[in-house]
Amino acid sequence: MLRGVGAIGEDVSQEYVQRAVAWLLSRQNPDGGWGETLGSYDEAELAGRGESIPSQTAWALLALFAVGHAEGPEVERGIRYLSETQSPDGTWEDPLWNGTGFPRVFYLKYHLYAKYFPLWALGAYRSARS
Repeated sequence: MLRGVGAIGEDVSQEYVQRAVAWLLSRQNPDGGWGETLGSYDEAELAGRGESIPSQTAWALLALFAVGHAEGPEVERGIRYLSETQSPDGTWEDPLWNGTGFPRVFYLKYHLYAKYFPLWALGAYRSARS
């Protein structure tokens, strides 16, 4: 939602946008990353809660950047998470399922999500900071 709001030029100081940013920031894990368990389809309180993975961390950061939130301790911790989980060959791996075919029926693992979303987030971070 935040990337769409940013793309259409919505006033990001709107209360609903700031509530979305606050919610996203509140879901950051202690390791600096973001993740969500598949259990969130059954238990609403699990939304935005789960073990950190690179693709979902990148999605969170890209959403924040889209509404002008490119600085601050949460962003720095997210960038650090991506830097620390990057493999020596420059890629990342998502150890968990990262896609949904049909909730509660089947789930997917998009292997390339962990390759390009973190790279995109790091590039967007660099652009936002320069």
